Amino acid sequence: MSLSFPVGTKVWLAAGVTDMRRGFDGLAAQTVSVLKEDPLSGHVFVFRNRGGDRAKVLFWDGQGMCLYYKRLERGTFVWPRAKDGKVSVTASQLASLLEGIDWRLTRAPPESPQPTRVM
Repeated sequence: MSLSFPVGTKVWLAAGVTDMRRGFDGLAAQTVSVLKEDPLSGHVFVFRNRGGDRAKVLFWDGQGMCLYYKRLERGTFVWPRAKDGKVSVTASQLASLLEGIDWRLTRAPPESPQPTRVM
């Protein structure tokens, strides 16, 4: 299963580790206190456990709070270290992360040069 979000949705990875016993309310509280973000903003917030093999994705879909939980059977999620507690990634990078792929290797293609006009 893959998650899809509207174009322009911000995705935030919570740097460090999170207690995976937390549910909707605990993760929403962490979003406010640690990430300094509004959990009802429509942004996507992603949290990882200490072992690195479990992740939770919290987001507001306009009707209610949603929580997606994934456990990798092999390997770990590649996770950032950040001074301010969060790192922004694209929705494509999030999709790679949730597949267990190193999301840092996914980049937008470089802009193509403008064609030269021949006269």
